[in-house]
Amino acid sequence: MKKIKLLGIIAFISFSLNAQNETEYLTKNQILNDLAQLDDILQNTSSYQGLNGYEYKKEFDNFSANFKEQSVTKYDLELFLSKVIGKIGDRHSYIEGERLRNSLYFPIAFAPLNDKVLVVDFNNDTGKYNHWNKDFPYLKSINNIPIEKILPQVLPADILAPKKSYELRAVRELRDIEIIFKALNFDLPNPLPITLTNDKGMDKEVVVELVDSKNKAKLWDERFYKNNFFLRDGQSNDKEIIKSFFSIKDNIGYIQLVDMLDKEDSPVFFEFLNDFMRIAKQTDALIIDVRDNGGGTRDLIQELAGYFINPNSVYVVNATRQRGKLPLNEELKEYLHYRFLYSRDELDKREQKAVDSFMASFKPMYDLDDNKFSDYHYYILNGQKLAKNKYHYDKPIYILTNERSFSAASVFVSVFKDLPNIKIVGINTDGSSGNSERFELSNTEFRGKISTMVSFQKDGQILDGIGTKPDIIIERNLDQIFLKEDYQLNKLIEIIKRK
Repeated sequence: MKKIKLLGIIAFISFSLNAQNETEYLTKNQILNDLAQLDDILQNTSSYQGLNGYEYKKEFDNFSANFKEQSVTKYDLELFLSKVIGKIGDRHSYIEGERLRNSLYFPIAFAPLNDKVLVVDFNNDTGKYNHWNKDFPYLKSINNIPIEKILPQVLPADILAPKKSYELRAVRELRDIEIIFKALNFDLPNPLPITLTNDKGMDKEVVVELVDSKNKAKLWDERFYKNNFFLRDGQSNDKEIIKSFFSIKDNIGYIQLVDMLDKEDSPVFFEFLNDFMRIAKQTDALIIDVRDNGGGTRDLIQELAGYFINPNSVYVVNATRQRGKLPLNEELKEYLHYRFLYSRDELDKREQKAVDSFMASFKPMYDLDDNKFSDYHYYILNGQKLAKNKYHYDKPIYILTNERSFSAASVFVSVFKDLPNIKIVGINTDGSSGNSERFELSNTEFRGKISTMVSFQKDGQILDGIGTKPDIIIERNLDQIFLKEDYQLNKLIEIIKRK
């Protein structure tokens, strides 16, 4: 079998998409002009560029010096830029444009389990997943390339995601093997040899016939099998749908937040939430489930904080600095206020006192340039202001999270961590908070997004690339991957009952 070596960044410039009739090449001027435009955006807009020590300009210079005229396609450039953007560490950032048309897929799917790649098969009759090969359940290599060498290169834009978040995304993407191998400049034989392994270290070589899109495996993704997880327009105001996200069993309240909804756009949901909280007053404990929640606004944080925060307490739960021309203009201030972020002089005396106490021990992981970034803006949870028409829920509260709790959902977890009566349970979040701006490159028309704000957690760590660790770790088990039970939720309920 042909031995294939992993190639470095220069390999990106030699990609050929002739198999897909992608023969339109960029001129050197087009490439250099777009690189210069992106450089200007990164230098003057990006809040995370340069913080982790990554020097993207060296990558730009290396790329510019190592290609010949009419040798780079739009896809080549997009792949290169995605890798660069990913190394900056801004989890909200991306760049996209040309997209490969995939024609070959695995007829099997993949899921992460205990730091291994589980090979699974979907049963259409039962609506469940099963082992593809029970005796050799894990994927060890593809075409003799060890899986641990493939996975780090599957999603270059997400390379600095928290470990568990990257693993989940990359493992699932293995189904679309043709795109992955083209991006890595690997030959893709069909049939494709793979090596399976088991917990005893025994291996089995098998050959898999790749299939077209009609016969590809059903992608493993827990969200697809939860009723109304992906709320469509108007559904957040549909009471019949909303009530499925709330329940009380064994005197334990449960709220599933599938989206960080906007209060103005979803008034019925917020009304239902408050009605439920009044009923839940007598429960012994409360679970807030933000697993797989991709974010949205901070309105739900603010709403639930009215119940979770003691009226006599004031907490600083998030500190941020905004990049921009100083002093900040009214538009940027409005963006910050939309996130409930305010400068010290915009706070009342009680809140200012809390800020001064917080800052006396606050040690941010990055010292930001005062000439580029605003003064700190703070997210304050002031119990007196939040308590209107609410009560203080003083029983145990558990926030159930996983590696796909992202953006405002990850802020939700970070904000409430370490506050009285609250425990974070599950898996480390895919933290992110950046106040993003969109852009488009002139020649390639690539679209992108870049963060303009650095957001710190209470412990001084940023959210992006780090996320928030749970107080109680509960990983998925095999039955949860096979959709036979919600093990994480059931395990948490068991813990609550024991207490």
